This record gives sequence, structure tokens and C-alpha cells, in this order.
Amino acid sequence: MANTVLIGAQWGDEGKGKIIDVLTGEVGWVVRYQGGNNAGHTVEIGAERYVLHLIPSGILRPGKKCVIGNGVVVDPVALVQEITDLEQRGTDLRGRFFVSDRAHIVFPYHRQRDERHEHAAADSSKIGTTKRGIGPAYGDKAARVGLRMGDLLDPVFPALLSERVAENNRLLAAWDLPPLDGAALLADYQAAARKLAPYITDTIHLLNEAIARGEAMLFEGAQGTLLDIDYGTYPFVTSSNATAGGACTGTGVAPHRISDATGAHLRERGHEFGATTGRPRRCGWFDVVVARYSAMINGVDEWALTKLDVLDEVPVIKICVAYECDGRRLTSVPGNIRQLTRCRPVYEDFPGWSSPTKDVTRFADLPAQAQAYIRRLETLTGVPVGLLSVGPRRASTLKLIG
Repeated sequence: MANTVLIGAQWGDEGKGKIIDVLTGEVGWVVRYQGGNNAGHTVEIGAERYVLHLIPSGILRPGKKCVIGNGVVVDPVALVQEITDLEQRGTDLRGRFFVSDRAHIVFPYHRQRDERHEHAAADSSKIGTTKRGIGPAYGDKAARVGLRMGDLLDPVFPALLSERVAENNRLLAAWDLPPLDGAALLADYQAAARKLAPYITDTIHLLNEAIARGEAMLFEGAQGTLLDIDYGTYPFVTSSNATAGGACTGTGVAPHRISDATGAHLRERGHEFGATTGRPRRCGWFDVVVARYSAMINGVDEWALTKLDVLDEVPVIKICVAYECDGRRLTSVPGNIRQLTRCRPVYEDFPGWSSPTKDVTRFADLPAQAQAYIRRLETLTGVPVGLLSVGPRRASTLKLIG
């Protein structure tokens, strides 16, 4: 398997964690390249269910190496907790988990600023942030005042943190919020540093040297294409590049070394609740307009189509093939969020199959209507389906290509 980027083609929560887990069987490395612990991947292995927020889900496969790249923002205390939880469940991370020394750090003052901004925003302009401090941490990175994971291990870290705490305490005072306890904060982060020290390294050289040896990699994006800071439904986006291009800037691997690949009833059947927030997700019909847009800007070679089984009991399935907006029919995603909110979907009705698919192991054994539905999606999007998921477990995955 070539070096591959797997991204969410919509707004995230497409079931990437399970697909990453399946594809990890064909590579030696899994690399996370953006986002923070505001995202989550849920993987079910046998009777065990794992929810991971920072560590790539490939860590659940013995022998696979996993990397948090420089494009990720890391809450060290949250990462230590995640490592501890995995160790307590029998997962050994030694020698196969690495964190970039260039990844920026999330601090409590980032979370305070995040919450303050969201609380102060009018209801119509609230982003829906997880309040994990991700946006402010990326803001400090862009403002060139952030601290990085390598700084945790530097003897000057106490002085660097003291300076940042003092500056943020002045901001908190202006908001009539209590100041941070700098000494307690330093103690917490130095304790995290001791736990994380064996994992923090120069991952740019690590990854490029592995590629030079011919070792295959899977680059995993958090969130989804329409949450990308540049290409998403701005301003209702995340603070990083969740599209395929982010894989290069978020890891230090050159573009030519990566080949880009890729309702209430629906929510309940698909267990559509956020892995990080627990919030119910908005669910709807397959949106061809978004899929084509995502395929174009990411260079998608094939789809991993998830949760087909969620449609097993739906008598009539709709496919959104265009938008109707201000008297015009649109077949591409408008860049203006105000125009997008005025759009109404144009649907094509498709007959359901009303029979279970969760135990099917071959495409040919799917109901005829299910096969036709998948082929119709391929025709409308111009991209073939390479992997098909009919359930949450690793075995419930059909390989349609190769």
C-alpha cells in the first residue's frame, strides 16, 4: 500500500477511526497531522471499545508505529491520561509512539480564552467549539508566541511558561476572571513532561527516514474537509487544515512522497454522538455537492463509504445532487457562508433494500438495491468506492478495489 492520506470528506464524524484501523493492517506507520483533543476516533475491537483523542487509532494494532505530527496542538496533561488509559488496558506504546518536538502545546489559559470567546459570542455566531483551547493555541502559534513540545524538555521552560502566564493573567484580569496559579501549572506540566519525555522527538527526520527505507504510511486527518480553516464553511470551521494538503505541512513529508486517497433515525441507528463531546450529531442524506468538492481539493482516489447498514430499514433513500439557492441551481459549494445557509437540497430518490447488510462479507452478496445505490454514488461523485463498511467492527469491512 502506498503512502496514503485518509480525510473526512464532509464535516467530520464520517467513521474515519474504524477505516484507519482497517487500513493500518497494510502500513507500518500511522501519522496524525492536525487538530487536537477536540477530535475523537472510536474503534471497536471484539468486545472492547476505544475512544482516542490525540493518539492515532493505529496504536491498537501491535507492532504499528504512530506519530503525532508537528501540525497537531497537544494538551500534555490530556495526552498523559490517554497514554495511561491505554497502558492500563494492556497496550504497550514503548518504541512505537512518537510526538513531534515542534507540535504546539495547549495550556489552561487557551481553554479559558476559548470558553470566554464562545460565551461572549452571539448565538448566531457561536462556533460550537469544544472549549478545549484548540483555536487559541493555533492563534498563539500564528502569533509566534506559542510554546512547543520540545520546550517542555528545555531547562528554560519554567521561565518561558512564567512569561506566558503573566501575559494571559493580564488578559484574564481585564475579563474579571481569576488568575492562573503559575506554580501549580508549572508543576502539572513538568509532571507531564517526565511522562512524555521518552516519546518527544524530531518526527520530521523520523518519518522521512522511514519513507526512504520504503516503509508505508497512513496519514490521518481529524475533523473533515468542510471544517478546514481555508476550504471549509468559514467561519464555522476548525483552526487547522483538515484537508489532504495539511498532511504535508503537518508532518514535514514532501508532497511527492504522499499519494492522496482517501435525521434522528440515522443518528440512533448509527450511534451518531460525538466521541469527544457526546453531543448528538446532525445527520442527513449523502451530499454529492460536498463529496465532489472534497474529492476535487483533496485529490481523492477512492472512497471509504461507512455505515451502509444504517440505511437497512429506510424504505426510500435520498441523495442530495444539487442545491437550490436564490432561484439558481448550484452544483458546487458556495464560498459565502450566508449564501450557503440559504441553500436548499435538491434530492434524487432511491429505493431502499429493507434487509440487513451487517453480516455481508462480499459486495456481490449485498441486496441488489444496495449495490445500485453504491454504484450511483460512484457515478455522481466520479470516484470509486474502495472500502465499504457495514458495521462498527474491524471484520465488517468489504474491500471493493484491489
